[in-house]
Amino acid sequence: MATGLTHKVVIPSSVSPLSIAGVGDELIRAVELAVPDASIHLRGNEILVQGDAPAVDLVEKLYEELFAVVRSGQGLSADVVTRSVALLRASDGERPRDVLTADILTTRGRAIRPKSANQKKYVDAIDKHTIVFGIGPAGTGKTYLAVAKAVKALQSKQVNRIVLTRPAVEAGERLGYLPGTLSEKIDPYLRPLYDALQDMIEPDAIPRLMTNGTIEVAPLAYMRGRTLNDAFIILDEAQNTSPEQMKMFLTRLGFGSTMVITGDVTQVDLPTNMKSGLKVVQDILKGVDDLAFVNLSAEDVVRNPLVGRIVEAYARHDAH
Repeated sequence: MATGLTHKVVIPSSVSPLSIAGVGDELIRAVELAVPDASIHLRGNEILVQGDAPAVDLVEKLYEELFAVVRSGQGLSADVVTRSVALLRASDGERPRDVLTADILTTRGRAIRPKSANQKKYVDAIDKHTIVFGIGPAGTGKTYLAVAKAVKALQSKQVNRIVLTRPAVEAGERLGYLPGTLSEKIDPYLRPLYDALQDMIEPDAIPRLMTNGTIEVAPLAYMRGRTLNDAFIILDEAQNTSPEQMKMFLTRLGFGSTMVITGDVTQVDLPTNMKSGLKVVQDILKGVDDLAFVNLSAEDVVRNPLVGRIVEAYARHDAH
């Protein structure tokens, strides 16, 4: 058990003690796991925090943030506790209440929001810039958050349509060697984009929106020769573009449009003698106005926590 200072945190009357403790005190245990130098005990509407001075100070700040999150209408979970502690320990000054309550889109009673400081920087960059690059490993929400911003922009009539695209060459495969019609060959590559859409739009509405051109999901090759006005355009898996394809895509930008380019520069599936367009574009466009690069890391992984540990393990291995 932690020893040292003892501090009392009073739960405000506007916050239920159960919402702070969790079922079976699971949220109390989550705080102790995230701040192992502190011991937490709930007594009615009071939280007794025992530990060394830095741990007690951190837990006090944590509960002030958690109270604010609960008052916003968001439920707490062990994941929210863990991410809040990580945000408080970071040096970028982002408060958990500002990050974890920043709703992007509400669909079927569920709010889509950033879960880390870098994710919030990413969605804020999309609001502020015409072209945004989201670069990071699998599971960091690059594509999912971009699609959420696109759906929100469509719903609020900021754009007239959504265009989702990705290169149809991955993992060493070529379309010509796959069985089936062209559509059947392409669909597996575009499936992650369909999956994100189905999380945010009623599945029955998607075919209608695609038929009337409001939503377009197509391989990158289909973008050539076009100018895309009043659209929210997402290029996914951009690490698998050539420099020429990347230039072709970026120059499709028309008036009233937003572009988001996502990718993971550690997962390039191009032939070994071909450069990745996502890697070289960072040097080419450095310093260009109205354009932002946002880097995400294993700390921003929002899938099973094991995914983040796997990403970190591979990064350590590749560094040797």
